[in-house]
Amino acid sequence: MHIAEKGEGPVVLFLHGFPELWYTWRRQILALSSLGYRAIAPDLRGYGDTEAPSSISSYSCHHIVGDLVALINSLGVEQVFVVAHDWGAIIAWYLCLFCPERVKAFVCLSVPFLPRNPNIKPVESMRALFGDDYYICRFQEPGKIEAQIAQVGTAEVLKNILANRKPGPSCFPEENAFGIDPENRVTLPSWFSEQDLSFYATKFNQTGFTGALNYYRAMNLNWEMTAAWTEVQVKVPVKFIEIVVIEDAGHFINQERAEEINAHIYDFIKKF
Repeated sequence: MHIAEKGEGPVVLFLHGFPELWYTWRRQILALSSLGYRAIAPDLRGYGDTEAPSSISSYSCHHIVGDLVALINSLGVEQVFVVAHDWGAIIAWYLCLFCPERVKAFVCLSVPFLPRNPNIKPVESMRALFGDDYYICRFQEPGKIEAQIAQVGTAEVLKNILANRKPGPSCFPEENAFGIDPENRVTLPSWFSEQDLSFYATKFNQTGFTGALNYYRAMNLNWEMTAAWTEVQVKVPVKFIEIVVIEDAGHFINQERAEEINAHIYDFIKKF
């Protein structure tokens, strides 16, 4: 596992989502380390410079949480603050369920806690709600979306995802999954430079997307493996950032509104 770290003091563990890297937290790492914390941001399994096994079953919630527990142990601490976004948030909820004694407090930037529904698997539930074009459904078939990414180009795909501000469910039509219009190229937002895009594209070209996509492909497996946690509540102190409304911001709020997010993180964790 590759990690970025800076600072000394209580550990703040930052968990990125899809399709990102430790690098998404660069502004939070600088801010929290300057306030007396030890900021730790790994590339999660399957991303960046961390190992990326090919099998879907290697990306179960137990595998990823196991990686994080091993990381926390390697830091020589019993507890950490956790800050997480997107898939990182989903994994952080599992960490809070499985190992609450290791989490001092959790700042969740997106994805609320979704209790396990014992009556239907998650992918089937999403397919029933949003249809086959819903992005999570579209990601299920191994190799198919990877081939489309290769056809369009890594940088162009990343740019379209990161710059997307369309409200509502994200749908990826089969004929043009990423909605790319050669006549109307997407421009990068002000908070994400060409250098940032180049860093992301280089890492995803190096590792590929299969590991990252396997998180989605393991969702039904997670459902099967977490039957024992049905109706278990999260007891860890949590600040859910979308309760704090960030006006006029898109999905990648830790990058777009870094100073506001840094302040919300610090204002919460300094209480403990």
